[in-house]
Amino acid sequence: MSLPPEKASELKQIIHQQLLKMDVHGRIREVLAETVREELAPEHQQLSTEDLIKALRQRGIIDDVMKELKFVTDVNETGTTLPPKPSTHFVDREPPVLKKTNIDPTRRYLYLQVLGGKAFLEHLQEPEPLPGQICSTFTLCLHFRNQRFRSKPVPCACEPDFHDGFLLEIHKDSLGDGSKMVDATTMLSICDPVHMVLIKTDTFGETTLVASYFLEWRSILAAENGITNIAVELLGVGTESKVSVGILNIRLEMYPQLNKTLSSEITSTQFTLERQKTAEKERLFLVYAKQWWREYLQIRPTHNTRLVKIFAQDENGVNRPVCSYVRPLRAGRLLDTARQAARFVSVLGHETAPLIGGGCGKQEQWCTLLAFLCRNKGDCEDHANLLCSLLLGFGLEAFVCVGTKAKGVPHTWVMTCGSDGTITFWESLTGHRYIHRPVNPDDPPIVEQPKPLYPYRTIGCVFNHQKFFGNCQPSDAVEVCVFDLHDESKWKPMSGEAIKSVCPPGATSAVPPFPPLCASTVDAAVTSNEIEVQLRILISEHRKDLGFTTVWDDQLSYLLSPALAAYELERTTGVSAGNEEFQDSVRRAVPDGHTFKGFPIHFVHRNARRAFATCLRSPFCEEIICCRGDQVRLAVRVRVFTYPESACAVWIMFACKYRSVL
Repeated sequence: MSLPPEKASELKQIIHQQLLKMDVHGRIREVLAETVREELAPEHQQLSTEDLIKALRQRGIIDDVMKELKFVTDVNETGTTLPPKPSTHFVDREPPVLKKTNIDPTRRYLYLQVLGGKAFLEHLQEPEPLPGQICSTFTLCLHFRNQRFRSKPVPCACEPDFHDGFLLEIHKDSLGDGSKMVDATTMLSICDPVHMVLIKTDTFGETTLVASYFLEWRSILAAENGITNIAVELLGVGTESKVSVGILNIRLEMYPQLNKTLSSEITSTQFTLERQKTAEKERLFLVYAKQWWREYLQIRPTHNTRLVKIFAQDENGVNRPVCSYVRPLRAGRLLDTARQAARFVSVLGHETAPLIGGGCGKQEQWCTLLAFLCRNKGDCEDHANLLCSLLLGFGLEAFVCVGTKAKGVPHTWVMTCGSDGTITFWESLTGHRYIHRPVNPDDPPIVEQPKPLYPYRTIGCVFNHQKFFGNCQPSDAVEVCVFDLHDESKWKPMSGEAIKSVCPPGATSAVPPFPPLCASTVDAAVTSNEIEVQLRILISEHRKDLGFTTVWDDQLSYLLSPALAAYELERTTGVSAGNEEFQDSVRRAVPDGHTFKGFPIHFVHRNARRAFATCLRSPFCEEIICCRGDQVRLAVRVRVFTYPESACAVWIMFACKYRSVL
């Protein structure tokens, strides 16, 4: 391949700059001196170029240079065709080539740069990570006007090395005339903040919510040169919501630059007016809620023990009406059915907010949707709010229910009201559905009553984004409740207008907008294979410690796949399929006189070692893994099913076959 002279000189210049940047010349001098000392001292022979290159290759310097020299081709270049990929499954280990961002010159953009952090004092004593060493990392997640961004993970440190830029389109949702360039005055009316969530990921892949911050970006409208620098102090979450966790240095820049900036008096006046308007709406709603609660208690004094929840604290310790945590959420093409949505929510991790100190109480923390999705786990309230929002998006009449489970443990779940009056409960943590058939306590004993299959005991209230009902029936036991929400003698409603004033779309910037769901970045085939390989190694090592040899049956492992697919299908749709074919294939694979044993198990994490430790605690699984006998053949199959937000359902089946000896 020949290059034109100007391209060749440009290529030489790039390589020269890269060599200077990596200080390759200095490293070559060191290797040369070391090689002369080691090899030439005994017999003063001539050092050839081949000897030097061999020494450089042995020390990995040539490999380092080749790794650093990446030539990015223009993705818009025409006339170049890539060869088709083979049909077998390969994964590209090289990072993808970054495409150029198409910037619409008729739109306004906000370029937000994060230029490092400081004063993250919790990590003051953290040692510098060694090259290649796995360490805890910080990741910054952003949401602005239906756009989501994620920073590169950086090692946790007192001064984390954030250096990321995000191009936020201000004109994302059309503001009137789509072809008109949005001006400073119009942008001043856009009260959507930039929601920033800081996540910490430890060395085991466990995520922790560190901070959640709403950035007011409109100060840039008064900046003279269209650039402003802000030091953002991040506060902790939950019980630490008043404690500083660190400071981020942020630079905001407007593209294209404003022809005419606003005065700082105008922007500050706008912010003050918005705050006053929001505060007044919240004050009026609080007055109404107090009056509603007084009326509710007057119906029956015992109502004060019922779980009627009107307000809930978010991760920043801010009290917000519960109705503001729910709104219709459409998943685009990421989820196809309501039941698939329930399955997706159930594979997000369940974790209660940590409580500092003793006691059996529970730290209440209803997370904003972005914080819940970025952390990939949350409490039952977060799951119920998300599931209710998705079911509303699928056009169902859905409500979040607040009540208790067995032993009086507070719990939330979701209820849908069918157009034919059917009441269905959805457990957001498992994806299970239950049809509610109320028990009539006035029926004579001879009448057979339906036995409830659901785990719920009492119910205090139900709500969604537009409605709130307090249960005012004589008993709050779920099994005897009648869910006729239009009957005010059974359910006391709140004013729809009052709810609308503090919930979108009537509310202002006090309520964070919902982010869109993101497609999974997990490659299901590759991840399945990686976990399976790791499990094979763990099983072989475990059996070796017990003094057993391990022989794998690849064909039997492959035959387990249909069963895992059927299990996931059943969890999603409630329909079981393909069991006959699976049983037939296993019968054919297991010879006469041999015994087959299989053990399926389900996880929502991708940690092979943790999964193996859990499996060993089951006597059935341990019996398979530690199987001893004649002609023992082992099999393991892993199948990862991916969902939005990189949530995963991981199915593992362990199996063995051996000759039965009586």
